Amino acid sequence: MIELKNIDIKYDGKNLFNGFNFSIEKGDKVALLGKSGIGKSTIFNLILGFVRPDRGEVVVDGIPVNEESVWDIRRRIAYVDQDVSIGDGTADDFLHSAFQLKANANGEFPSDKLGGILEYFEMDETLLRKDIGDLSGGERQRMAIILAILLERELFLLDEITSALDKNLKKKTAEFFAEKENWTVMVISHDPVWVTDPQVKVFDLEKEQWKQ
Repeated sequence: MIELKNIDIKYDGKNLFNGFNFSIEKGDKVALLGKSGIGKSTIFNLILGFVRPDRGEVVVDGIPVNEESVWDIRRRIAYVDQDVSIGDGTADDFLHSAFQLKANANGEFPSDKLGGILEYFEMDETLLRKDIGDLSGGERQRMAIILAILLERELFLLDEITSALDKNLKKKTAEFFAEKENWTVMVISHDPVWVTDPQVKVFDLEKEQWKQ
């Protein structure tokens, strides 16, 4: 599903990756571990085509990531970042407007699924009428997660998506993604609910190896 082959990247004159290799299969659930600045978010940016390696190749579902393929690859990915950059307007506007973007334009908004997902993540439907700016950090975080789920992508890249959630919601969120057999999920998180889940594989970037 994802392969990073012999990746070299320099950042501020330092080698961030030097001959780095990493691969996961379709359906894998993977947590990336490592100290700040070690390259966890860079891996996501490589997969999304926002960063190009100095040397090496990134392959997603058998397709090399390049200028010709990047939009097709992004249509396969749901990316939720730690900054929860979800714009202005109401929460409902946010969810619907995402389906008008270039990468999502072929999909129809799955209204029939929205209620059940809101309920699972303990969000009242009245919140859809609230302005994004009036939502709490945890509510904005969950709204971004809900959109990622509604997009029904094959691959989920999740960057610190549970940082503003309480203990119960952290656990429910990790369980939700871990239990979906056909989803391929990569997560960056300091929350232990991810790395303690038996269905999640853990890759230590400092040692560049899988944890046993």
